[in-house]
Amino acid sequence: MEYSIENIDQIVIFGIKNKDINSNISADLKEQLLILSQPDIKALVVDISEVQTIDSAGIGSFLLAERQLSDHGVPMAFVGANGVIKSTMRMLNLDQLFDFFETKDEAKKTILDILK
Repeated sequence: MEYSIENIDQIVIFGIKNKDINSNISADLKEQLLILSQPDIKALVVDISEVQTIDSAGIGSFLLAERQLSDHGVPMAFVGANGVIKSTMRMLNLDQLFDFFETKDEAKKTILDILK
């Protein structure tokens, strides 16, 4: 799995560079998400702007991270989700659990405003 990590004002931005989030990378994805999902961060923002498809294993990885973060009141959000991914998340009612933003700057600003 290819990824990048940025830490801006304790908001961790995890950029996934793979075209597909599927069972082939889900173990690596879970590992990285659990490493990042610590109580000392303000938020975890997952940049999926390069991702075209996601399967149930990928969604499960995100749900695991969300459970770990929610225990500490740390929000998790997505940036750059395409129409297919947004539609999949809506069908599973995950749009009620996660926030979706178009850009990293929009996510950062909104999260910082909420946390004030």
